[in-house]
Amino acid sequence: MAEKKALLLVGGWDGHQPELVAKRFSTFLGESGFEVQLERSLDILQDREYLFSLDLFIPIWTMGELHSKLTNHLADAIGSGVGVAGCHGGMCDAFRTNVLWQFIMGGNWVAHPGSDGVPYRVHIKHSSSELTRDVQDFAVCSEQYYLHVDPAVEVLATTTFPTVDWYHSTNGVVQMPVVWTKKWGYGRVFYNSLGHHDDVFDIPEAWTLMKRGLLWAAEGKRIAQEQGVSIDRFASDRKMF
Repeated sequence: MAEKKALLLVGGWDGHQPELVAKRFSTFLGESGFEVQLERSLDILQDREYLFSLDLFIPIWTMGELHSKLTNHLADAIGSGVGVAGCHGGMCDAFRTNVLWQFIMGGNWVAHPGSDGVPYRVHIKHSSSELTRDVQDFAVCSEQYYLHVDPAVEVLATTTFPTVDWYHSTNGVVQMPVVWTKKWGYGRVFYNSLGHHDDVFDIPEAWTLMKRGLLWAAEGKRIAQEQGVSIDRFASDRKMF
């Protein structure tokens, strides 16, 4: 059986330690039988054929700008079954002006009240998803992400706001998604808002969720191929965004 192929797109703002996160993820994927490629330029997204050959795309790129044409290549590749998985700002604070990117990923960062070093808990939502099996609630001291989230996502973990008093506090208690999954066409999307610094994944529960999410997202390509489905069903001459 051929190895699964994973692309890690590494760059953007250095404060989120993209190189350390990429090293952790690529080591795990290599040990899990993946052929792993690291790219540090957005130019790789011009290669439409290569993107379609992937099983898994992992963005580790906070902020920056992405041209709409390149996003369209990704949208089609992910829609065909290529999985996408990532964490923190490297996925949901990438390319802030790109609304198609945000639509694919399931949400976008808007604030982290209190900045780094905020103590909070992650609450696991047990459901039919195998990704949370045997994982219990756990404590974190890091940035607590406030996100605008697609209502279509399946929420697997939440955190409670407000932790730090600010303008948002007058809305009362809010359960904010921390981990979610969704579909984009036939592709699987996994997001974990933890990961301000790489060492948050030294927390066993956080790393278990992340590892499972990476592997889960990568399975969508195989399933799509076995079912013989095609993105032709999504073709339309109507304006979508």
